[in-house]
Amino acid sequence: MTETVLVTGGTGYVAGWVVVGLLERGYEVRTTVRSPERERAVRDAVAAVTAPGDRLSFAVADLTADEGWDAAMAGVDHVLHVASPLGDENTRDAEALIVPARDGTLRVLRAATAAGVKRVVMTSAANAASPSSYTEEGVTDETLWTDPDDPTLIPYRRSKTVAEKAAWDFIAGHEGPTTLTTILPGAVFGPILTTRNLGSVRIIERMVAGKMPGTPRIGLEIVDVRDLADVHIRAMTSPEAAGQRFLATGEFTWMREVAQALRAGLGPAGAKVPTRQLPDVVVRFASLFDRQLRAITVSLGRRNRHSTEKAKRVLGWQPRPAAETVVDCARSLIDRRVVQVRGSSVPGSL
Repeated sequence: MTETVLVTGGTGYVAGWVVVGLLERGYEVRTTVRSPERERAVRDAVAAVTAPGDRLSFAVADLTADEGWDAAMAGVDHVLHVASPLGDENTRDAEALIVPARDGTLRVLRAATAAGVKRVVMTSAANAASPSSYTEEGVTDETLWTDPDDPTLIPYRRSKTVAEKAAWDFIAGHEGPTTLTTILPGAVFGPILTTRNLGSVRIIERMVAGKMPGTPRIGLEIVDVRDLADVHIRAMTSPEAAGQRFLATGEFTWMREVAQALRAGLGPAGAKVPTRQLPDVVVRFASLFDRQLRAITVSLGRRNRHSTEKAKRVLGWQPRPAAETVVDCARSLIDRRVVQVRGSSVPGSL
């Protein structure tokens, strides 16, 4: 009998690819949306990659409210909790991020355990398993927990850490059959399914459109959204994954290397991508007037990396190279006219 998987937040960037991955593997998929009007957008996005047939259904449920979650879980074998009601990750008010992230996670877990779901796989973040300050260089793994009480943490990092800790605390007090696994991704890029909810992909959009004067000396651990979907599904089905955290951070890449990959991969369409590296002093000065820059200045020149050895060993996960990911991401942005470029074609366009 085909198993049914519930994916939270089907309109999201990552959730959309998780839905695609599950459908391609033959699962019955139910995904949550905040209103019935959003169903068509999800169907159209998924249909651009795979034919869902009658195996895709919807449940109306919001992470900020109790209504709808019990019905969403009816007959479900597994839950992939990908959604997060975080909004703008540069929000100054920590509680505005922490409360909905933590409470939404607990709503999902309460409904899942009540329904006897086999496993919940939750999307956390690599910055929930990172040195608090980011001033220390080195390689860390899943055994490290970010200190949520560190006053220097930006609200986004604190909210992701608090939400994951709340999930583990909840499951520790649960005596039923439901198990928990968490996935901790890095910077998520790759092809888009829809022009809504672009999130971190906006960085690539800005680079290809020539909206950046240069690249800051910042390194990103780039994971392809398709590989992130894959590791969620592997964690869902692996017996050894029960009760485990898995980092899914991808390849460490300096932003200047991202720019060089875009220039090489896009040909003339990448002509506006800036390859000049900005001096740190320029970035620090600009951060005085740009709150988004202010949050990253502490990471200038640092090689803070995470080990993905555990996901590769336990789950057999093999992420693709970062250069392939960012070029595929840019091509999809051009194809969907999020970015306007000269010329009518892009090499290798999706």
